[in-house]
Amino acid sequence: MAERPSGAGRLVGTPFRRVDAEKKVTGETRFADDLAFPRMVHACLARSTVPHARIRILDCSRASAMPGVLAVLTGRDLPNPYGIMPVSQDEHVLAPERVRYVGDPVAAVAALTEEQAQQAALSIEVEYEPLTTIATVEEALATPEPRIHDYGVEGNVHRAASFCFGDVEAGFGEADLILEDLLFYDGSTHLPLEQHAAVALPDGDGRVVVYASTQTPHYLHTALATVLELPPSRIRVIACPTGGGFGGKTEPFQHEILVAKLALELGRPVKCALDREEVFYCHRGRHPVHMRLRTGFRKDGSMTAQHLESALDGGAYGSYGAASLLYTGALQTVTYKLPRYRFDGIRAFTNKPPCGPKRGHGTPQPRFAYEVHLDKAAEKLGIDPADLRLRNLVESGSLTANWLQLGSVGLRRAIEAVVGGSGWRERYGKLPHGRGLGLACGSYLTGAGLPINWNHMPHSGVILQLDRGGGVAVLCGQSEIGQGSDSVLAAIVAEVLGLELADVRIHGADTGFTPVDLGSYSSRVTLMAGNAALEAAERAREQLARAAAEELELSPQHLVFAGGRVFDSADPEHGMCFADAVVAAETRYGTLATTGSYTPPRAPGRYRGSGVGPSPTYSYSAAVIEVEVDPATGLYEVAHVWIAHDVGTAINPVLVLGQIEGSVYMGLGEAVMEEQAFRRLPARRSGALVHRHPSMLEYKSPTFHDMPPVTSYIIESPDPQGPFGAKEVGQGPLLPIMPAVANAIFDAVGVRIDQVPIHPQMVAKALAAVAQGKPARYGPTTFPEFDAGPTLHIPTPEEGGDGRSLDDPRSGSRMRSDATMSTREEALARKKLASSAAV
Repeated sequence: MAERPSGAGRLVGTPFRRVDAEKKVTGETRFADDLAFPRMVHACLARSTVPHARIRILDCSRASAMPGVLAVLTGRDLPNPYGIMPVSQDEHVLAPERVRYVGDPVAAVAALTEEQAQQAALSIEVEYEPLTTIATVEEALATPEPRIHDYGVEGNVHRAASFCFGDVEAGFGEADLILEDLLFYDGSTHLPLEQHAAVALPDGDGRVVVYASTQTPHYLHTALATVLELPPSRIRVIACPTGGGFGGKTEPFQHEILVAKLALELGRPVKCALDREEVFYCHRGRHPVHMRLRTGFRKDGSMTAQHLESALDGGAYGSYGAASLLYTGALQTVTYKLPRYRFDGIRAFTNKPPCGPKRGHGTPQPRFAYEVHLDKAAEKLGIDPADLRLRNLVESGSLTANWLQLGSVGLRRAIEAVVGGSGWRERYGKLPHGRGLGLACGSYLTGAGLPINWNHMPHSGVILQLDRGGGVAVLCGQSEIGQGSDSVLAAIVAEVLGLELADVRIHGADTGFTPVDLGSYSSRVTLMAGNAALEAAERAREQLARAAAEELELSPQHLVFAGGRVFDSADPEHGMCFADAVVAAETRYGTLATTGSYTPPRAPGRYRGSGVGPSPTYSYSAAVIEVEVDPATGLYEVAHVWIAHDVGTAINPVLVLGQIEGSVYMGLGEAVMEEQAFRRLPARRSGALVHRHPSMLEYKSPTFHDMPPVTSYIIESPDPQGPFGAKEVGQGPLLPIMPAVANAIFDAVGVRIDQVPIHPQMVAKALAAVAQGKPARYGPTTFPEFDAGPTLHIPTPEEGGDGRSLDDPRSGSRMRSDATMSTREEALARKKLASSAAV
């Protein structure tokens, strides 16, 4: 029995046990060549059965003695913390002293078979000292002790933020209507068909190779070096083609680091494949968010000011939470003109699996609130919901109140497409009772403007290698996760060099050979890796053109690359094949390889927190949804979806349509049925906070039967920041789906559902409330009051600001404001204003 540090409990059994390779393992027959070619072994994690507790005794002795077991690891073996964000390095591969949610790993076992590893993991006994379980944001605010983590704002508040762009209260004073809403967006998980898995191989001389189902091999590489205390040069991460990610595989996970540790210790390949229940425990999905939204409108529908407050349930660890919080407020200004804007928010720790980025990271929740809010405003102002949005659209190239630089904006054409296709003008508000139409819009990043680990290096790099046979190899660190990024990069290179797609080979996501790409997240690959590929291809074309021009006795400017040939633009017959041009160039210049890289333009915002929100450009979407509701039961079906997406330029229209329709599917799941729900076990058993349905059988998501007909429109508004004008399509089309469903239900039966998912019983309860003379609404009635701390006041561009807050001594802004006023103090001042004014 080995004593742990004081206060950390006891560890029973050997922390790390390795069977002598020369001996037989009980119950196993060793092959004669097993020493020369070690068999792959399997790893399995032992997980916490309680939501919040100190580990008093961790007994691994039975597991160590079981047949086939080669090693047992505990938190003592991997003491270094890690995390995806530099400000939230709060995770361990195995919990060293305390568990923070049901499913938190406490130990790991490696065995010759997966079944042996599972049985050994189940045999590990843990004695816990229970701590208070915190299940909600409200409980986190009311329970400052015990703290789930020792860092953060205070108590169990992880992060807080408060920004005021312009004189918001003056804006409310100009309004004819002030509308305030409380809304709630429940959490959901990614549900990729492929589960999480990783394999690690020892590579000699203390090196290791990790094959992982990851969206971010570069960041996994960084975490492995940190935890294993190895030079990064001795670690190689290969991201395998991934069977779905949706944001759920953008972080380093315990099993990925665990297999590397075991492979190095055992000298064997090690595999760890999580089962579906464990994937639910990994989570990193949509944050549950409480929102209070207040907006001022003039009679003509234009907005004068807005104040958004959001409270995020972050789960047990930091994850991307610092960015997630800011994303719930940052993109409110990029769709509609909002001259003055305020955002206050917090992210709280709770004893549930950690939340993180899911498709649309941080923006579906406030987008739901905003679009439902606008629908209510349109009703009160007597303006058609489509016209209200059209009157408020931002303009291409404009600068928002919170200092986000916009690119091309094709939202007007997107709205016009779905309004025309759905017959909105003829049918909205005129369909039989029980049938209705709803409209909503959205906008999203085309790649985050800053890296997670801030530096001035490129966000994406590409190497092109040209061979004498006329083939081109593209080496890039981006991950193919099913979105078709490989084919997009191949198409960009093929277009520049005049080749067929079959002539271009993509070698991606291998940190040992490919240049760094930050990963497949925030819809960044087409623009960022695409621009890097474009630059590398153009440099290759310049080299080839010089050599071919000498061979053909022409000026390089007169050459055309097309159809696998290089020829005279004035005389297409005078030319050579592409392979001959490569040979000519290699003869003159040596082995041919070019590089390309991409770094986003610097954003104009200079205030603390301005790093979240900027993007080279933004995509735009609009959707109309038709629903049929049974007023007697509240049951409803989505009958049809019309959706238009501004993609800039569609490099591959088939892939664009696939991404649009995939977003529709995922959006309908969140609107109608998906939720990451938890329940407490009876106190007589344990009182633990457990996942209500951690399986694909019980976690409801749409099937083929649930998918309605979808009419998609590709809107092209080429943006100069994108390769050939392209923008994102992987996440933006999801955003309007959820609010469009809620707005359609209102048009169908006249009740507002101010939260998602929208269950039939919510519709039924709202209809019952109407019958009783109560408000025609179902949704939250209270909001978790919080103090977001000192407010940063940032003058807007229209007010002569310079992108800095008034707290910054470098600011040249002439506005004056009390930047130390807390949100509570400002809330008291706000109450002095009328909640609404006559229209």
